[in-house]
Amino acid sequence: MENIYAALLLHKAGKEVNEENLKSVVVASGAQVDESQIKSLVASLKGVDIDKELESASLVSAAPVSGAGEVKEEKKPEAPKEEKKEAAAEGLSALFG
Repeated sequence: MENIYAALLLHKAGKEVNEENLKSVVVASGAQVDESQIKSLVASLKGVDIDKELESASLVSAAPVSGAGEVKEEKKPEAPKEEKKEAAAEGLSALFG
């Protein structure tokens, strides 16, 4: 993850995102350098317009999730407990007449 942050930092500073610069930033941060991850990141970023990718990523994250604005209402009991007891008593009296 620190490699990606380093690449974003270099891009923001207007520096070239290459292996040497990435290693420098990662070392300066105090993190451990993983050569294979850095090479892989540099290779995957070849030909990518980082500004365009960041813009599309921010649009996706800003889009509302369906159902996110809906608030579930708690169901309120229709009748208080006392009324339920009375209804239950009426049902019992019907059984025993």
